[in-house]
Amino acid sequence: MYWVIALFDEKTEKVIEEIWKELTAKDISYYEEEINDARPHITLGSYKELDKETYIQALETYYENKKKIDITFNTVGSFLNYGTLFFSPTMTKELLDFHSSHHDFFRDFNESAVPLYLPGNWIPHCTLANKLSPDKLSKGFKHCLERGDTIKGKITGIALIELVDDSKDCVEAPIVYSKTLLDWK
Repeated sequence: MYWVIALFDEKTEKVIEEIWKELTAKDISYYEEEINDARPHITLGSYKELDKETYIQALETYYENKKKIDITFNTVGSFLNYGTLFFSPTMTKELLDFHSSHHDFFRDFNESAVPLYLPGNWIPHCTLANKLSPDKLSKGFKHCLERGDTIKGKITGIALIELVDDSKDCVEAPIVYSKTLLDWK
């Protein structure tokens, strides 16, 4: 299993990591401990299988001239029946185009794509906690709402992560490729 993820600037990453730690300290979630070397991100696409080297070469080509984009998180959400707590970014034309143009370029890989991440189905989000009971989900919502800060940042890079092991308490899904996006000039 593979995921293409959008990575954030250092300040935005630190804010999300701080929230992960706060949820752990309040015994609400242990998300930061459940995924080894987890980084805050938005998943752009997911694939059941890939020719990894071919895909990485295509990522290198496609993202060679792509620029960083602004992102704002001011919505807390949850997926029904999954116990997932997340921040949802404001859906700007820039973000929607970033996602849809990615999938247009990589359409040859859609046979193994997970449909939830394809254009028309995608719900962009940055996971804060996962597999929460209804009580802990409610506490997590309350914590995020009381924190009450809008997060303004940038998507500064993309990465490909590969599931190596999910048989233990801690999922192993390391970054196997990453690319920094260009600054606006």
